[in-house]
Amino acid sequence: MTLLFQIGFLEIKLVDIIDIGLVSILLFQIYKLMRGSVAIKVFLGFLSLYLTFLVVRAAQMELLSSILGQFMGVGVIAVIILFQPEIRKFLLLIGKTTSVDRETLINNLLGRRDKNIHKADLTPLIEAVKSLGGSNTGALIVLSRNSPLKFYAESGDLIDAHISKRLLLAIFNKNSPLHDGAVILYRNKIVAARCILPLTDQENIPALFGLRHRAALGMSETSGSLVLVVSEETGEMSLARNGKMMHNLSTQELRSGINRYLQEPESTDPADKSEVGSATDKDQEAAQV
Repeated sequence: MTLLFQIGFLEIKLVDIIDIGLVSILLFQIYKLMRGSVAIKVFLGFLSLYLTFLVVRAAQMELLSSILGQFMGVGVIAVIILFQPEIRKFLLLIGKTTSVDRETLINNLLGRRDKNIHKADLTPLIEAVKSLGGSNTGALIVLSRNSPLKFYAESGDLIDAHISKRLLLAIFNKNSPLHDGAVILYRNKIVAARCILPLTDQENIPALFGLRHRAALGMSETSGSLVLVVSEETGEMSLARNGKMMHNLSTQELRSGINRYLQEPESTDPADKSEVGSATDKDQEAAQV
C-alpha cells in the first residue's frame, strides 16, 4: 500500500487513513443512536477502557495489559448484555424500517425519485387534526416519506385507504376500537391504524408531554419519520422529527412543517438544523420555569 508520510517511527499509509475514517463514522453513528439515553455513559466508559488497553499494550506493560485483556476477552458478551435495547433499535433501523416495495426499489436502482411522495394532499389531514384538537381528542399520526413502515403497520390493523377527514375522525373517535394507537400514512394513504410505536429513552422530557409524545419521539428516533401528535388534555398539536419536538403549533405551522419534511432531500439530516429542535429546548426551559 502507498506510503503517504512518516511521523517518527509511524508510517502512515492510505489504508490507515481510510481505516480511521470508517471507524470515526461508525463511532459517530453509534453515538447518535445512543444520544439522550443512559447507555451513552456506559458506552463512553467502555470505549475509554478499550483505548487504555490499546495504550498499555503498545507500551508493553505486560501485567496491566493481561488484566485489561481479560475484560476485553468477554467484551462482546458484555456489549450484548449492556446494550441490548440499543442493538435491537439499530437492527430495526437498518432492517425493518428500511424495507421498500418493488416499485421503490426499481426507482432507486434507476436513480429516479418518486414525485408522488411530494404531491400529498394535506388538506384532509390538516382539517381532521384541527377538528381533533378543537374537541380535545388525542391522536398520533406517523407520516412516512420513504417506506410504508411494515414492521410497525403489522402491529396494528391494516387499512390501505385514501386519506380523508371523516375516516381519520372516525378512527380517533374515543368510542372507536381503533383510536388507541397510531395511524401510519404513506403515499396519500392510511396504511394502518392502532399501531404500536416504540417509546423514547430520553430523560429530559418536559412533564407536559404525555405517553403519546414519548411514543412520537421514539418513533421519530427509530424510523426517521415525521410524527404528528394531538394532545388529549390541551388539544395542542405537535410534530416530532429525529428525536426533537415542535410543540403547540398552529395549522399553518403544521402544514409548513409537513411540507418541509416531504420536500426535504433524502441526504439531508435535519436533526441539527430543523426548527423542531430549537422549539423543544424552549419548551424545556419554559417547563423548568
